[in-house]
Amino acid sequence: MLAKPLLKEAAIGSIILENPFYGKRKPNNQVRSILCNVSDIFVMGGCLILESLVLFHWCEREGFGPIGVTGLSMGGHMASLAAASWPKPIVLVPCLSGTTASGVFTEGAISCAIDWDLLEKQYKSNSVYKNEVGNIDNEVNKLKVKFNAGKQFIKDMNIDSHFNIQSNLMFDDLKNDNSSLNICQPQQLNKLKLTNAFDNLEDPSIEENNELQIKKDLKQTKHMMRFFNKHSKSEDLNLEALSFMKGIMDECTHLKNFKSPVDMDIVIAVCATRDGYVPQHNMDKLEDVWPGAEVRYVDTGHVAAFLLHRNTFKTAIIDAFQRAQKKYYDQPL
Repeated sequence: MLAKPLLKEAAIGSIILENPFYGKRKPNNQVRSILCNVSDIFVMGGCLILESLVLFHWCEREGFGPIGVTGLSMGGHMASLAAASWPKPIVLVPCLSGTTASGVFTEGAISCAIDWDLLEKQYKSNSVYKNEVGNIDNEVNKLKVKFNAGKQFIKDMNIDSHFNIQSNLMFDDLKNDNSSLNICQPQQLNKLKLTNAFDNLEDPSIEENNELQIKKDLKQTKHMMRFFNKHSKSEDLNLEALSFMKGIMDECTHLKNFKSPVDMDIVIAVCATRDGYVPQHNMDKLEDVWPGAEVRYVDTGHVAAFLLHRNTFKTAIIDAFQRAQKKYYDQPL
């Protein structure tokens, strides 16, 4: 979707790295994109960082340059971690990602698809886990407010009015039970599965049958409301596990825990102002964590941004490479 236009319009070649736990790299016991364990996320991140560094070294040895890395959503965050681990100037264009992955799994749309009851049980079965967060009751109370924000988002929706494209597309993503991205054991999640946001992007019916989708979206919205109401009863029981999840996610994925890219002039991020998958409101801004980095915003949601603003991503990538070319190679791209 971006590789061919970049090659044709700006002579920028691409290496597309297949994500660990996806495609041919999926474990035999894993159902499609449903990760079996929370720990798989961290293994995935470590693999992507290491593999990216290997590819950077290979490109450099073969004489390619400038070298850059980009990605969308989770891929954007992984690209940021890889660039932060490279000891030389490198083009970085993270799209639709944030400064940490914690909000995605504790506040965003994916948080409702995690088996918090199972995580709570595992958390309480090990005293070491409890001791780690035993002194942060105040933080637990804060997280309760954040968790409620996700529920309120659904309850506040006016189901009698026309949905904008963001709500249409976001809830369309939840329809295909056979294509799911989750952070719990698949056998534990019987009621709801969350579809990978990008699985259906090539489906032309998304745009062609938009009016028909609205009615189906309303039905899915009611299903989600029932899910939230059911889980609100056990919400207090899950707050400690929620807090622990946020803690380990921040510790392992927050950009402030990594080195900064060597040259911020060639870092351009693209974020969505109304991102339901990567909430921006309770997250450190990239420009605060990485002073000097440029952040461009599109006024829409996560999936709609991918569908309607690909030219914005492409332009950001080309701009960043042109800056690197001019600064380090002293010739136009």
